Amino acid sequence: GGQRHGAAEVVEHEFEVTGADGDVGVAVIDVGWLEAIEANLFGLDGFKPADINDRDTNIAIGTGYLKLVLDDFGGSMPLAAAAYNAGPSRPRNWRGQSGAATVEAAIWAENVPFAETRDYVKKVLANTTAYAALITGKPQSLKARLGAVGPRDTQAPASNTELP
Repeated sequence: GGQRHGAAEVVEHEFEVTGADGDVGVAVIDVGWLEAIEANLFGLDGFKPADINDRDTNIAIGTGYLKLVLDDFGGSMPLAAAAYNAGPSRPRNWRGQSGAATVEAAIWAENVPFAETRDYVKKVLANTTAYAALITGKPQSLKARLGAVGPRDTQAPASNTELP
C-alpha cells in the first residue's frame, strides 16, 4: 500500500517477512530503496520485493548500502552508522555546517538527537571495536577508531543525494 507523510509523498511496499525467531511480521520498503535495488545498485539481478526474505539477498543489500554510506561520508564510521540507521540526510545535518567545530566522535554520538540512532551508533561502534580486537588478537582503541566529526571537507566530492 501507499501512504502520505507530510507534504512529500512516500510510496511504500508492504510484504510479509519471517524473523529469525520464526515470528511473522510486515516489512516496509520505500520506493527509494526499491529503485536502488532494481537499478542493480547492489548487484542483484531480477530482484523482487519478496526476495528481501532471503538471507544472502538481505546481507548483500545491507553490506552494499553500508559501503555506499561509508563512501559518502568519507569513511567516517560514526556518520555511516547514523546514516544506515536514520537515513543519510540526517547525519549530513548533524555534522555541522561549514565553520562548525570538529568534535571527537564520541561527543558527537552523544549529541545525536534521535535516541534510537544515538544508541545504535554507540552499540555498532563499540561492537566493531570489540570484534576487531577478537579478529586481530590485539587491543583496539575505540577513540582512534571513531575519530572526529565535523563539517564536510569543502574539497570532498559532493554528497550522494540519491542514497535512499
